[in-house]
Amino acid sequence: MKRNRSTQYAVSLLLLALVFGCSKKEEQPPPAPAPPPKPAAPAAPAAVQQQLSSAQGKVDPLDFRKRTDPFKPYAPVVAAPAPGAARARSEELLPIQSFEVSSFKVSGIIAGLTENRALLIDPKGKGYVVRQGMQIGPNDGRITRITSTSVEVVESFREDSGRVVKRKIVLTLAKKR
Repeated sequence: MKRNRSTQYAVSLLLLALVFGCSKKEEQPPPAPAPPPKPAAPAAPAAVQQQLSSAQGKVDPLDFRKRTDPFKPYAPVVAAPAPGAARARSEELLPIQSFEVSSFKVSGIIAGLTENRALLIDPKGKGYVVRQGMQIGPNDGRITRITSTSVEVVESFREDSGRVVKRKIVLTLAKKR
């Protein structure tokens, strides 16, 4: 044990001597004289493409003028026709809008907690489940009310004089036999 302690003391003294014992500063050689200036080099040819880097100028990350709108639709947006305006082609009409309102038959009414719905059958036999606010018929008819026994539709159209006329059509539920 004594040998180990004496060895530890010797090693620690040696380390202290190495760390603190070398306090002599060496003189540094004087700096070398600056080299003579070189003659100007010929100008480099113009770059084909400008270098893009962040060092050229600060780019504002919140400047969206040059960026595309990610929510813009690819297909062009067509403005909806004004209510009461005549449609140019029958191809634009939905199937429920291609028949006169009076030609529909009410087959059933579905009573809901928030709103009622009705099952209307067109002259060809196809059924449509409709609710309040939907368009029906070629004259821009709107379903205004669905009761337990009927469906009320209001059509608005222009007369030749330019006056807008509203007509109310009531479709009643067929009675059970």
